[in-house]
Amino acid sequence: MNLEPALKYSHTLLRTVITQGDTVVDATVGNGNDTVFLASLVGITGHVLGFDVQQQALDNTATQLTLTGMINRVQLIHNGHENLAQYLAPQQRIAAAIFNLGYLPGSNKRIITHSDTTLKALNTCLSHLRRGGIVALVVYYGHPGGEQEKAAVLEAVKALDQHQYQVLQYSFINQIHQPPFLLAIQKR
Repeated sequence: MNLEPALKYSHTLLRTVITQGDTVVDATVGNGNDTVFLASLVGITGHVLGFDVQQQALDNTATQLTLTGMINRVQLIHNGHENLAQYLAPQQRIAAAIFNLGYLPGSNKRIITHSDTTLKALNTCLSHLRRGGIVALVVYYGHPGGEQEKAAVLEAVKALDQHQYQVLQYSFINQIHQPPFLLAIQKR
């Protein structure tokens, strides 16, 4: 067995907490891989809220969802993830959320996630996260602006109350070129 890269390990963790009928969030749909994964876990009675600010990302994801027959399980939202609260009822619970921080691969590398919007979305996810649920953040930071977002996110998650949340950092420490790492937050 090989150790899993950060993104694959996020899926391993999320698979343990998401069941059919759950509501989950893909805060950065990108090319749709996470969205399809989440849609497969929530089943026909579940719901995925998928956010992206780039229409190209939403189109790529819609194509993948259509090809896999899971388009009806997902609400694709052309909006920033910082506006997530507008799409959840005040008392609504989510089982999980995933963020891929950075930029859309194969796209404009100047369009990136930012710490202020990411932290607002993260706080919304945590306030709606059910007990035992997980928020996974895969942090890509090897681009202009990435180090600042990485630092802000790490500072925020390190400050979470250990009696309410467990926070895991999963990373390879002997790889070059700023490999992505995973932050997984589980609500106690």
